Amino acid sequence: MKWLIKSVVRFLLKLLYRVEVKGLENYYAVDQSQKPMLIIANHVSLLDGPLLELFIPGETTFMVDKGHTKKSTERFILGMSHYFTVDIHSPYAAKHMIDELKKGKQCMIFPEGRITTTGGLMKVYEGTGLVAAKTGAAILPVHIAGAVYSKFSYLDGTKFAFMKSFFFPKITISIQPAETIQSPKGMKGHDKHLFFKREIFRMLRDGAFYANSEPKPLFRALLDSERQFHAKEICVEDINDQTLTLKKIRLASSILGKALQKQLQDEQRVGLMLPNVAGMPATFFALQAYGYVPAMINFTAGINAIGSACKTAELKTVITSKRFVDAFELQPLIDALQDEVRFIFLEDVRETIGAFAKLGGLLRSVRSLPGNKVDPEADAVVLFTSGSEGVPKGVVLSHRNIVSNIEQISAMLTLLPGEQLFNALPTFHCFGLTAGMLWPILKGARVYMYPSPVHYGIVPEMVYQTNSRLIFGTDTFYTGYARKADPYDFYSLRALVAGAERLRPETRQLYADKYHQPIFEGYGVTETTPVLSVNIPIAYKNGSVGQFVPAVEHRLEPIPGISEGGRLFVKGPNIMKGYLMADKPGVLQPPVDGWHDTGDIVDVDEDGYVWIKGRAKRFAKIGGEMVSLTAVETYINEASPEGHHVVVAVPDKRKGEQLVLVTDDGSLSRNTVTEAARNGGFSELMIPKTVILVEAVPILGTGKTNYPEVQKIAERHFNE
Repeated sequence: MKWLIKSVVRFLLKLLYRVEVKGLENYYAVDQSQKPMLIIANHVSLLDGPLLELFIPGETTFMVDKGHTKKSTERFILGMSHYFTVDIHSPYAAKHMIDELKKGKQCMIFPEGRITTTGGLMKVYEGTGLVAAKTGAAILPVHIAGAVYSKFSYLDGTKFAFMKSFFFPKITISIQPAETIQSPKGMKGHDKHLFFKREIFRMLRDGAFYANSEPKPLFRALLDSERQFHAKEICVEDINDQTLTLKKIRLASSILGKALQKQLQDEQRVGLMLPNVAGMPATFFALQAYGYVPAMINFTAGINAIGSACKTAELKTVITSKRFVDAFELQPLIDALQDEVRFIFLEDVRETIGAFAKLGGLLRSVRSLPGNKVDPEADAVVLFTSGSEGVPKGVVLSHRNIVSNIEQISAMLTLLPGEQLFNALPTFHCFGLTAGMLWPILKGARVYMYPSPVHYGIVPEMVYQTNSRLIFGTDTFYTGYARKADPYDFYSLRALVAGAERLRPETRQLYADKYHQPIFEGYGVTETTPVLSVNIPIAYKNGSVGQFVPAVEHRLEPIPGISEGGRLFVKGPNIMKGYLMADKPGVLQPPVDGWHDTGDIVDVDEDGYVWIKGRAKRFAKIGGEMVSLTAVETYINEASPEGHHVVVAVPDKRKGEQLVLVTDDGSLSRNTVTEAARNGGFSELMIPKTVILVEAVPILGTGKTNYPEVQKIAERHFNE
């Protein structure tokens, strides 16, 4: 009778939820005659147990917290499998599972011990790792995708009123290669337990990435999202009250893309110069639909830098908007460059789209468009480095790079369908493009696109009005918001994420004190699409930039004169295709053997957390000693947390180089800086010899300090 019930239930699950099992070869690769098998999985719904029982081969024994056997529905579901109950908080719970594994049984544990109420991984108990280590079991990580969106999840709309669940979402069960676990020799007690928790969490977290990471072109990712999520729900909104749904973006891609194709013909790379408005994702995906590669133009960079970028990427055309040009007073830029590149205005393009063109777009099969057939390894977008420390370079990212990084972000930070993200970071900045715009759109969430991150009085108010749940920013921007924001403006946020520049401890403390909100600092560079690491609520170390995202390899190369850390090299699916250099326009220069030199000096601790020590270029050699300019700025920031301070080095005939402080704080002098250094126990070598007061320290449109301009200020001071 039980066999019949299980067969019927399996048939219904397969029919209704289109259950797909991936990675069965990893299951069969385990020789259970040599070692027992312990299956672990994320726990997202009441369907999880039956799914694993009915779709994973073999007879599985489940360990179940007795608190989950009180309801009749729970007991009915459990009745289809072999299980035993334990008190998850009892020290004897692990002993029961150890006994079962030693009998040679195939066993299963949900390491979280409960169904998630956040949509992502929750607290992991160390008992799972202890069980595996004691028995020498092969740990088989399994990821259940899709069930969290079902009516059987615990995201019931009370806490997640924004999320609309699905009656029958597609469910995918992905099995990863088995691993064994043993603590390092000599590790005991609390450290041993933490080690087990960390390793099991890593397996589950990485499993989420590998389960969902499928190389595909961006346009196909859009079509897949439309099919998977609510196609008619708003996913983009802007300051002009313009809204887009996934369906509208798809239609715009087909119709607008066709109109652009008539003008662009066989061009490959096309400049895209728009602010954060709804027209940006519509145009971006219109270009993707017809196989064009958008080159994101930083309209704050100045005429020379933009002209250089167009030459470097061999752009013939830049798409922009008349309204945007007027609002941002960019007509002088257009006038200066119109002999070198052609400017296409979206308003003019829209006038060419008649009723027949719109009808054709409605009838056209989007699956047949060129963008759906593009090789995932092909160019997807060109971004330009900020030029914060030199001449901007073109960075070519593939479709695989971007899709992989979106899944890497998702493995670290949960973003649920319908959840509101606020993005004021410009999309010519990789952080603003990948995390701020593409991530929410392709994950069925909502993004409010605001055109400028430096509207310090308006951004916090808009975050408040939109009930946003996530926001991205830089230390500079967060400091600006704190000067204007009401203490309640950020009440709805569950995560403030900082990147692009170092987050000062003073900024972190200010948000904790005034807004009762933590800022989760991350780290990345344009060349890595950009996210490399990030702190998250369940894995956080104050002052670090978090752990590496899944599938990123790293190595540290020692640097003479620097005792802690080394120069960071990284490799992974999110590493760029290569550079386009100004001296060799259009010629792709790929990373050597896939490894990218970040130019950053970092340390990675025993728990895998990354600590930024500074950029290789941000060290000065004074009297034969290496001095970190970032470290000097740190103690000055502590003495003057409200100011913006930058330390640079200029030549010195006697000691090689000397330090110069450029600041907007009029209260600072060499005496106060010297006192701050001595109070902090810093050596004489780390005290700037000169203090230059400026009205405002130069920053780039991305929020980073404009180091070349600061360097010029310092050099002019000595040349005058």
